[in-house]
Amino acid sequence: MVKAANSRGAAPGTPPRTRILVVGGGYVGMYTALRLQRKLRAGEAEVTVVTPEPYMTYQPFLPEAAAGSISPRHVVVPLRRILPTCRIVIGEAQRIDHAKRTATVTTLATDEEGAGPVEIAYDELVLAPGSISRTLPVPGLADYGIGFKTVEEAIGLRNHVIEQMDIASSTRDPAIRDAALTFVFVGGGYAGVEALGELEDMARYAARYYHNVTPEDMKWVLVEASDRILPEVGPEMGVYTVRELRRRNIDVRLETRLESCENRVAVLSDGTRFPTRTVVWTAGVKPHPVLAASDLPRNEHGRLVCTAFLTVEGVEHAWAAGDAAAVPDITAAEPGRTCAPNAQHAVRQARTLADNLVAALRGEVLTEYAHKYAGSVASLGLHQGVAFVYGRKLKGYPAWFMHRAYHLSRVPTFNRKMRVLAEWTLSGLFKREIVSLGSLEHPRAEFELAAGGGSGPTPPRPTPRPPQDSQG
Repeated sequence: MVKAANSRGAAPGTPPRTRILVVGGGYVGMYTALRLQRKLRAGEAEVTVVTPEPYMTYQPFLPEAAAGSISPRHVVVPLRRILPTCRIVIGEAQRIDHAKRTATVTTLATDEEGAGPVEIAYDELVLAPGSISRTLPVPGLADYGIGFKTVEEAIGLRNHVIEQMDIASSTRDPAIRDAALTFVFVGGGYAGVEALGELEDMARYAARYYHNVTPEDMKWVLVEASDRILPEVGPEMGVYTVRELRRRNIDVRLETRLESCENRVAVLSDGTRFPTRTVVWTAGVKPHPVLAASDLPRNEHGRLVCTAFLTVEGVEHAWAAGDAAAVPDITAAEPGRTCAPNAQHAVRQARTLADNLVAALRGEVLTEYAHKYAGSVASLGLHQGVAFVYGRKLKGYPAWFMHRAYHLSRVPTFNRKMRVLAEWTLSGLFKREIVSLGSLEHPRAEFELAAGGGSGPTPPRPTPRPPQDSQG
């Protein structure tokens, strides 16, 4: 194991700078580092951000990126650009030894160097690795399932859907055609419903350019284990959403589970079987595995036990927020309730966490995190949505407009806001793009064929897999 060079950077005769390590570059990690960057005095502390990707993904825009309403590059925020005074380390935190104030990290160069993981020392720890997809031991899922948590998965799913329409249009085998035009989504939360709504809307539009594929030929299935979908928008709006999806000929199966998807056949708990080439898994998330590889206290769900000050309970110099943290909701009427692991809380918690960390460094008073849940908005496709905000229920176009306005106000940086707004404006003036660029996922395939003399078969395209145990 190699110890990373981590100089305290202090001039002779002055106190050493505090080393702040932020694990995770998602909502909490990025916003915490951004606020620390603004509030820390020159030379007061050095901030290191460890993250698997050099960007933060604004996940509420993934469905629109999959539908082609937003370019993929505008869904992500480059960390090096907005965090110029922070040290960005692209890698995975494998283990946290808080007793020794060290984090074991594998970087992109770890395998090349052959010297093992890097050990980064710190004085203050901000643990915000986010969550990963919660998968179940469903036969065939690891072979045929597609996740929907990263921008790569969103664009891959878009390419996959259009490719299935191309297959259906060109095949003479009715069984292959039916399987290609059957799309099964598992999970009735935000990710599943919004992804299904946007992609069904896109595919229905794209069908007008196929001479032998119509919207009626396609079968869209939503599988949800509970008795309702989108619980965050309330029972009434959940019922409306089911009714709206079924009006669009989407088969919504409540209180139903996916039992198997082996051999490209989706078998449901109600006995239904769907030959399909598309199974999208969005059935929940679980804490990042690095939490279990630390010496910090966790609750029964695997999340860090935190205080309302966003410190880890019973531990000094450790902070956490977002999906990884069980933060008490002091605004709730019932005691013992924790804040929901969503973006609304994560962004606000990051602000409070950074302020408290700076206050702790300066010996000032800390502030409790308190935010009363404002409500939720969800898109169901172009001009369709549902919302439950401050007790008010909206549906259809007003909810869809609120969804766009809210997330436009929340996406980081003015640059991203203007680019997204410009793309929305242009998409309203011109026709949708329905091109599949699946070859981008295998850019060397053509060259490898040419380099081999052109005699070998085209390399097979790997089947998309659900996200593994890595930070989303």
